[in-house]
Amino acid sequence: MITSVYAALLSLLIVFLSLNVIRLRRSERVILGDGSNSKLQVAIRAQGNATEYIPISLILLLLLELSQGASLLLHIGGIALLSGRLIHAGGLLTGNIKFRVVGMMLTLFNIIYLVIANLAYQFR
Repeated sequence: MITSVYAALLSLLIVFLSLNVIRLRRSERVILGDGSNSKLQVAIRAQGNATEYIPISLILLLLLELSQGASLLLHIGGIALLSGRLIHAGGLLTGNIKFRVVGMMLTLFNIIYLVIANLAYQFR
């Protein structure tokens, strides 16, 4: 299945972002929450943002695949999702607002694309 490739890659991104939070909590000696530490706040939001947008996107990608959507459509959705999430996380972690905006736009446009593709396959 095509979706499983993107799910695996995006899971690695979530693991990376989670390990970053753990590393910062240890180095800043924060047991719970962010300890009012701005670096930790950013890391937590990067992780949280990924876990907010990746699941719904993967569900839509999987539903399109189960509806026997064309492989090209699935790869476009998967690549756009992976790219958007990587760009957004990188922008958040480095403070690059342009990357954050581009990554978020790519993610949201991709969700809309997947919604339209799913509806098109259901009503064809």
